[in-house]
Amino acid sequence: MTMTLRSSNKILVQAAIILFFFWVVALILLTRPLLNSPQSDISDDVLQRLSRAMNELESLKVRNQELQWILTNFSHEAQSGKIKEDVVERLRSTLEDKIKLPINFNSFEKKSGPSKEYEVRRRGIYRGVQEVWYFVQHELEKLKKRGHDQSGSELANLVQEIVSLGKEHEIVLLNDLQELSSMEGHDSWRAAESRALSDLVQRRLHYLQNPVDCSKARKLVCNLNKSCGYGCQIHHAAYCFIMAYATKRTLILNSKKWRYHRGGWEKVFLPLSDTCTDSSGLDRSNWPGTNDTQVIELPIVDMLSPRPAFLPLAIPRDLSDRMIRLHGDPQVWWIGQFMKYLLRYQPETQKMLDQAKEAMNFKKPLVGVHVRRTDKVGTEAAFHSIDEYMLYVADFFNELEMKEKVDVRRVYLASDDPSVLPEARKKYPNYEFLGDVSIAKGAAVATRYTDSSLRGILIDIHMLAHSDHLVCTFSSQVCRLAYEIMQTLHPDASSKFKSLDDIYYYGGQGPHQQIAIYAHKAQRPGEISMEVGDVLGIAGNHWDGYSKGTNERTKQSGLYPSFKAVDKYNIVDFPVYSEVAIAA
Repeated sequence: MTMTLRSSNKILVQAAIILFFFWVVALILLTRPLLNSPQSDISDDVLQRLSRAMNELESLKVRNQELQWILTNFSHEAQSGKIKEDVVERLRSTLEDKIKLPINFNSFEKKSGPSKEYEVRRRGIYRGVQEVWYFVQHELEKLKKRGHDQSGSELANLVQEIVSLGKEHEIVLLNDLQELSSMEGHDSWRAAESRALSDLVQRRLHYLQNPVDCSKARKLVCNLNKSCGYGCQIHHAAYCFIMAYATKRTLILNSKKWRYHRGGWEKVFLPLSDTCTDSSGLDRSNWPGTNDTQVIELPIVDMLSPRPAFLPLAIPRDLSDRMIRLHGDPQVWWIGQFMKYLLRYQPETQKMLDQAKEAMNFKKPLVGVHVRRTDKVGTEAAFHSIDEYMLYVADFFNELEMKEKVDVRRVYLASDDPSVLPEARKKYPNYEFLGDVSIAKGAAVATRYTDSSLRGILIDIHMLAHSDHLVCTFSSQVCRLAYEIMQTLHPDASSKFKSLDDIYYYGGQGPHQQIAIYAHKAQRPGEISMEVGDVLGIAGNHWDGYSKGTNERTKQSGLYPSFKAVDKYNIVDFPVYSEVAIAA
């Protein structure tokens, strides 16, 4: 199938080359007699020959358009699997026989974009380099500590020198991989495909949310006021939206007396619908109801029963190939699309964010850092010092300076602890820290549900999402939300983060699984063995070369080398929304 796609796309460029060749030959044949005619004959012949030339050019133009139309449709047929590979080869052979020239399809690769297999392998190599460095660095740090304990500082200093040089090697290698990716000429395809795929999903959501007759529309009612913080509530709304998409029901978001704004959702964000905000209907039921029930009320995800297959981290089957080809974490990309539709700002909200950006001199390059403290520490997350975050901030700028001059190392620092920003500014005077201590004070538990607190959290998430790189803890809902929004701003921002604790997850998600691509025999205490193809329920990445999980075949739980497994995507049959055209 890959050869079919490549061949069908390459024919388009070859056809253009052939048509251009014919045009040049025709032009030479038409103009050569003009150059050899005596002056007295030119006046009578010029207009006739030019007229014929224009007619020929117009005819060629028409034929070119017809050929382009035929080949474009041929390409679409090939992509849909309706045309077999041998048809492409026969077409190539026929064209070569007619024009007596070999047809080289290699020049078409850039136009058609890279294959899915190529993109997956390219991103896998990038992650593999990161994972091997996590392992080497962790082992060297253990050796350095042992050197301090047993041999004084000489061995420890030597190990630190190796760590520093090794880090430079990693940075250069990752830079080279990124440069190689750009040199291959596929960046324009990635940008175009990102826009096209996102546009398709957004138009589907608009169709779902704007039924022609609200009184007859099937509806899913969701109460926004879940008893949790802002990031948790937004994720609750997104879960409801995914459920609405999967059941093909218009989402009615009940936000009356929303604890973050008494005026409701529409005072901050655009309404989810222009035509249907009324939750009434002929009949009503709690989840799951039946297909014929007009209005279904949805509980929070923790209380959902039965649990459908399409909960995060599931992705839709009809878009899965395109998503996996485009993005390093299609599961996050998919959730990001619902955030993109949900979080469309009211003009007043957008104006407030723009003014905040201008006031703080928000400029790139910039790293977003989110330090979550208060009620999270000791319950859901461990304490991390500002120094731990800044190690990865330094890595980003060190890598960037390999490619370009950085005048200012700029950091947007968000936290719910007012002491973090002054501490960072004092300890790292060679960095410029953007942020607002008053926002941190408003994020405290006692003052969380106020207008000023809402303004602060909106600013923090907006700035974090618009940074070049994100350093945070994925145990935080705010951090994960910023990361999800970030995916909507780039073709692929799946590697633009460093989490100090968890891997990405979605509250209430279905199983997150990986699949072993290399066999492994346990060698150290705590490791598990696995064979190629084993399914692993992943519990986390320790960022030291190992992940923790359970081998579902052997039922053993423990550590396994991270590079020997990849995500097993949960591809599910969602509605295909045939009412919405693939191309706008």
